[in-house]
Amino acid sequence: MGINFKPKAISLALALVTLPFSAAIAQQKYPAPIVKLVTHSSPGGGSDVFLREMLPYLQPYLGPKLVVENVTGGSGAKAMSTVASSTPDGSWFYATTPTYIYTSLLSTPEATYKDMEPLVNVFYDPEVIYTSVDSKFQTLPDVIAAAEEGRGKWGAANPASLERQVLEQIKAKTGVNASIITFEGGGDMQINVLNGTLDIGVGEIGEIRAQLDAGKLRMLAVVGDHRLNLFPDLKTAKEQGIDVSVVKFRGLAGPKNLPPAVIAAWEAAIPKLLADPKYKKIYTENDLEPGFMKHDEYVSFMNKFGSDTQAFLKASGVIQ
Repeated sequence: MGINFKPKAISLALALVTLPFSAAIAQQKYPAPIVKLVTHSSPGGGSDVFLREMLPYLQPYLGPKLVVENVTGGSGAKAMSTVASSTPDGSWFYATTPTYIYTSLLSTPEATYKDMEPLVNVFYDPEVIYTSVDSKFQTLPDVIAAAEEGRGKWGAANPASLERQVLEQIKAKTGVNASIITFEGGGDMQINVLNGTLDIGVGEIGEIRAQLDAGKLRMLAVVGDHRLNLFPDLKTAKEQGIDVSVVKFRGLAGPKNLPPAVIAAWEAAIPKLLADPKYKKIYTENDLEPGFMKHDEYVSFMNKFGSDTQAFLKASGVIQ
C-alpha cells in the first residue's frame, strides 16, 4: 500500500527543506561594515543635505554603518579622486550630481567620471533661483532688468556645475553681462545671497529650506519644465520669458569593478527607502522627485549625459 501524503504534510516537508537556504539568504550581510558617502559639497550644500537626511532611513535597509564625508576642493575633483582610487568593496561612494560631469569636462582632474562606476540614481532635484527677502527683486525679469542697467552679481555653488551653466544660459538667452561668482558649495553661496553680496543664487529646495521657512529667502523661478508641487504659484523661467530648463540628478557612484553583491544590495535597498513613509515625508517637503535607476540603466544614463554635455560645451565654445 502506498503512502498517502496530505497537503499540509507536503507543505511542512518543503518548508523544512527550504528553511536553511532561506535563512542563509536572510542572514547575508553587506560586504563592508562601514560605508563612507563622499560629497564635494561643504556642510549645508545640496549634496551634503541630501546625504545626511537620507542616511538614518537608508541604514535599516542596507545594513552597514553609513558615514558622510565632506571632501571639498576643485569643484569635486578631490572627492572624485578619493573615491575612484578606493578599493571596490562597497565601502566608498561619491554623491553624483551634474557637477560630477562638468568638473570632468571643464578641467583636468586626477580622476574623471569615466574613472568611476555609476551605482544607482535616487532623485531628480529641481533647481530654483532665489534672492534675499530684503532685496528689490520680485521676479526673474526684475533681475534681468537690473543686470541690463548695471552688471549684476549672480552666484553658483561650483565653477563646474549645472548651476553655473544655468546662469550662463540665462546670460546667453537675455544678452546681459552679469558677473557669475562661484563657491565650493551651496551653503557658502547662500550666505552671500542673504547678506546682499549676490543678487541671486541657484540651488535646490533642500539646501535653502531652512532659510526659506524662516522668511529670509524669496524664490524667483523654477529652472525646469514644470512648477513645484509644494510651491505651485512659483513660475518657471520659461513662463517668465526665459527659455532655460535643466534636470539635476542625485545618485551614487563608486570605484570601477563594483562587486555584483554590492550592486544588488543597493538596488534592493533604494526602492524600499523611497517607499518608506517617514522618509517620503522628508523628501516630499524638499520637492525631490523619486528617480530610481538601477545600475545598468544609470551607467547608460551617465554616459549619455556626459556625451550630451560635452557636445553642448563644445557648441557653446566653452571647450574645444
